[in-house]
Amino acid sequence: MPMTLAEKIIARACGRSSVQPGEIVTAKVDLAMIHDSGGPRRVEPILKRLGVGLFDRSKVVLISDHFVPGNDEAGRAILELTRRWAAEKQVAFYDGEGICHVVLPERGHLKPGMFVVGGDSHSPTGGAFGAYMFGIGATEMAGVLATGEIWIRVPDTILIEWRGRLSEGLTAKDILLALCGRLGMDGGKYQAVQYMGEAIESLGMQERMTLSNMAAELGGQTGLIAPDATTADYVRAAGGEPGEIGQWQADPDAPVAEHHVFDAASLEPQVAAPHSPANAADVGDYPDTPVDVAYVGACTGAKYIDLERAAQVLRGRSVAPGVELLVAPASRRDQDRAAADGIMAVFEDVGAKILPTACGICAGYGTARLGDDVTCISSTARNFKGRMGAVSSSVYLASPYTVAASAVAGRITDPRPMLTGGGQA
Repeated sequence: MPMTLAEKIIARACGRSSVQPGEIVTAKVDLAMIHDSGGPRRVEPILKRLGVGLFDRSKVVLISDHFVPGNDEAGRAILELTRRWAAEKQVAFYDGEGICHVVLPERGHLKPGMFVVGGDSHSPTGGAFGAYMFGIGATEMAGVLATGEIWIRVPDTILIEWRGRLSEGLTAKDILLALCGRLGMDGGKYQAVQYMGEAIESLGMQERMTLSNMAAELGGQTGLIAPDATTADYVRAAGGEPGEIGQWQADPDAPVAEHHVFDAASLEPQVAAPHSPANAADVGDYPDTPVDVAYVGACTGAKYIDLERAAQVLRGRSVAPGVELLVAPASRRDQDRAAADGIMAVFEDVGAKILPTACGICAGYGTARLGDDVTCISSTARNFKGRMGAVSSSVYLASPYTVAASAVAGRITDPRPMLTGGGQA
């Protein structure tokens, strides 16, 4: 029976040769990822009440990223609790190394065909590696940590195909904002979204991670991309073994629920107005919209490739008077690489404030949260009312190119006239 990629991964996880959409099955989890916010402080009380421990400590990864660096007493206490739990349980632990969705793959924990759960809504990021990964809450995570299993309703697959190639100055963030605008935040219908097409295949892994991450904004359970040589190269470089990627491809005649086709070459830079990613439109629809803060941060907007692209715009220019540029690299490794390549120096030269490698104000943490009536253009995934600070603040979403160009202009601006070529990561 022909199967989609999602069905193949789930079938393996539940020990069957095939599954069909709508079936409810019990799957064995290959890896569980938790972080300091929804991790030990939430799951350990449940495990204690149940009188159970971890099903397999080698299949649990813990990352501190929400309360880092511990700006107040409550945050410091949560980080200390997290560190004690990590030492007691002897699980893989990355403390303040960056945002979980970036750190997990860069440390070699993901590979094609895995069935993975994460204690965060943006866990679909793992789908960029051909892994079925989705987010769950603390109660469900406690069950996974105790048993190593979880039930899942086999999803339909929604194919999203982008034909052609992106023009210069266009990124994965523009693709996803366009999808949010065209399909809405329920376009994924809590099914398996799978991205395909020439535009997707031409992207580097960090760009693919942005696509899969923001399947959450599309309302999908996960955001899959079939693995290829690009995937295998990344996994090996991270110290992992990709295995036989040929088995993790959808059968050509596998039925899908929906198939959407878009033209990448005609895509314009996108900006999503407050207070939803679904409020996306072409950058030209926002003439003379001033900004007070430009934020290059988050798992969808401050990986190495994102930092490189923002710096490409900023190099040799100045930030407009009255605009504050904030930069929060997504991981310490990406920040170190950017520093070695002179990218961090570009941010320093224009007077940017460098924030910790953590979730930070994207999720409403830290000391740089937006104040009253502040207008921000941000490379984050969400712009819900009050999420990044004061309820009266307004957040526009855009690519790192567009965020940097807007910082220079002092208003929302098309970045393409400021570009001279770019790369991939």
